[in-house]
Amino acid sequence: MAQTVISLGKRVAWLRRRTGLTQEELAEACSYSVDFIGLIERGINAPTVDRLADIASALGVEVWQLFLPEDSTD
Repeated sequence: MAQTVISLGKRVAWLRRRTGLTQEELAEACSYSVDFIGLIERGINAPTVDRLADIASALGVEVWQLFLPEDSTD
């Protein structure tokens, strides 16, 4: 599980940067704290499915796309 959470975090960070959002902006779009987004991006925290859906929506992708390789173009 640990590697999956780390890979997810890297992908979220990559997608966030690709869309031009800061951690603060992503957190605000999802109504989550900046600390929570940072924990996800560092692979420390595994979000629930509902939270994954919120993050994916804010990033303009489908939930399954969060699990692609970090720099995948989808």
